[in-house]
Formats: sequence, C-alpha cells, structure tokens
Amino acid sequence: MTPLMIAIVLATSVAALMFVVGSVTAERAEVRDSLRRLEGYQIQDVRDQEMLAPISERVVAPLLEGLSGVARRFTPAGFGEGVAQKLVMAGNPPNLNVDKVLVFKLLGIVSVVLWIPVVIVLLHFTGFLAIVGVIVLWGASFMYPDVLISRKIEDRQKEISRKLPDILDLLVISVEAGLGFEQALDRTTIAVPGALSDEFRRMLHEIRIGASRADALRAMANRTDVAELRAFIMAMLQADTFGVSISRLLRSQADEMRIRRRLRAQEEAQKAPVKMLFPLVFCIFPSIFVVILGPSIILIQRSL
Repeated sequence: MTPLMIAIVLATSVAALMFVVGSVTAERAEVRDSLRRLEGYQIQDVRDQEMLAPISERVVAPLLEGLSGVARRFTPAGFGEGVAQKLVMAGNPPNLNVDKVLVFKLLGIVSVVLWIPVVIVLLHFTGFLAIVGVIVLWGASFMYPDVLISRKIEDRQKEISRKLPDILDLLVISVEAGLGFEQALDRTTIAVPGALSDEFRRMLHEIRIGASRADALRAMANRTDVAELRAFIMAMLQADTFGVSISRLLRSQADEMRIRRRLRAQEEAQKAPVKMLFPLVFCIFPSIFVVILGPSIILIQRSL
C-alpha cells in the first residue's frame, strides 16, 4: 500500500472517529439539556446530578476560582479596586470581571515558560534576538488584559460623546413639550439605545431609590469620564443651584455639543494626511517606483 493510500485511510479513520465522538457528545448534551428543563426531576445518583451541569460549571469554573485565589494572594493592595473601576468605565462587559482579569494577568506572568521554547525551537531565534523575542511576547501576554479593557473604555467613551448631542436635542424637544427632566430623560433613553442611555437609566434608578440628582449626576460623570458629558453635568448642577431654566440650559448645551462634534470631525480630517504619510512612503511609493522605473532600468542594463 502506497504512503498516499495509508494517509487517506488514516485521515478517513480519524474523521470517522471524530464524527462518532461528536455525535455521542451532542446527544448526551441534548439529553442533559432536556433533563434540566424538566421541573421537579429527581436524580438519585450524585454523579448523575453533577454531570447534568455544563462543562463550564464543572471544570472551568473551579479552575478559574482556584487561579483567582492565587492571583488575589499575589496582587498588590488596591490593584483589584482599580481594575473594578476600569471595568465600570468599560460598561461592565459580560465576559469580563475582576477575577478573570487577575487570572489573565497571572497566566501572562507564567507564560514565559511557553514563549521560551516557542522562540528558540519554532522561530529559531538565538542570542540577543531570542531574549528580545521572549521579553516582547511575555510583555504582550501580561499587558493584553489592560489593552483590552482600555480599548473597550475608549470605544465606549467615543460612543457616549457621539450620542450626547442627539440625546440633548431630544431632551430639548421633550422638555419644551411640557415634560419634566426625569420624564423626558426616560423617554429619550428608550428612543436612543446605547451606552449613554444605559448610564442615564442607571442615574434615574439611583434617583428613584433615594439619591439626589446632584449625587447621581456626579456618579455618572465618574463612571464615564467623558469631557463633554462632564461639562453637561456641571452645567446641570449649576442650573439646579442657581435656578436656571432647564429648557434654556439644554438648548445651549445641545448647540455647544454640536459645535464640539463638528470641531472634532474637522480635527480628525486634519490628522488624516499625516496618518497617510507613512503608508504612502513605505508601501505605495516603492510600488509606483518599481512600476515606473523598473522597465527603464532593465532597458539601460541591456543597452550597456
């Protein structure tokens, strides 16, 4: 039998085995899901009861809990609170919490034992280049959770600053139509979904459970840390203090936010030529030179 036939037979056998295992696993998972949905289902065997739970609860959750305990033991005081504050500013992503971030940082620290063979054996780096490669990969592994959270915070802040003028316009219309500030804000958050509407809904909830409007606004400013929203909140606090008309304040703030958004767009447009300079110089110009000057250089070489 030729090596090609042996490879085909082995590949077919592995594929068939994977198909059978996948079918059995899917069937068992379907049975477990059906048993979970049964109300009042009683299981006598403790093992069968535990096997009904998904694998994430049976294996992953205890492992993460143990690693998070180790990570908290070696984490400096106050670091967890800083991570929690960053997660609040990022909107509390559903797949991230303080324990997971600490576990990722711990895995990033111990990942050096993985990067050393990768750099030396797979990439074939030696000497100073191998040390630099290990340090870069190790630092990237350790800093990845921070970069991920910072990116989520930045995206959320951009969304809030972009949606603020539209929400203020709707607030102006609602308040001038006769609604109170809280009622107008409640209607506006329903009409314009997003991160800013979620923050306003949380602020309204805090007001309804007993917090003052000033405290709820300051808490929202601390959760978001957006300059435009902070300016609006400061104007609202001054209006409450000095008795300024809410509708007039909202209209002036809406006009100012639109001007700021226009200026920000013009600023980004002015940055575009500078950002395009490096791709032009290092990517596009060499290709153009090759296409234009290449035939001429070939003809000159042939004529010499």
